[in-house]
Amino acid sequence: MSDLRELYQEVILDHGKRPRNFRVLEGADGQAEGYNPLCGDRVTVYVKLADGVIDDVSFQGAGCAISTASASMMTSVLKGKTMAEVEDMCGRFQAMITGAGGAADDDGALGSLEALAGVREFPTRVKCASLAWHTFRAALKGDQSDVKTD
Repeated sequence: MSDLRELYQEVILDHGKRPRNFRVLEGADGQAEGYNPLCGDRVTVYVKLADGVIDDVSFQGAGCAISTASASMMTSVLKGKTMAEVEDMCGRFQAMITGAGGAADDDGALGSLEALAGVREFPTRVKCASLAWHTFRAALKGDQSDVKTD
């Protein structure tokens, strides 16, 4: 178990230091801004759709390692997913980090996102990990109001 935790920590640190898809997405179909007043994390998520599929997704912002890693991992995982797959993934991720309905990703559908499962042990960090996800959903809906985790 110790080796697995170390691997997960390395994945989070890697995405936190070298975030993937950290850019403004030109021609985005939707974008939303999110803010975590508890620790000051801010994120803007951009999404581009093509025929009901996430063609591209990116983010910009500033935040803690957990917030940045979660946004980076989210953008990598959601590209190419259908809207049904996105809804399933968002629900599974939220359940995993909150411990709702079981803490494990039993069928492996979340893949590398499992590295963030440990945040459920730290309730204030759950908001850090979920900020980009809530903001992504707002961007999909075209919701221009700021997303807050409080």
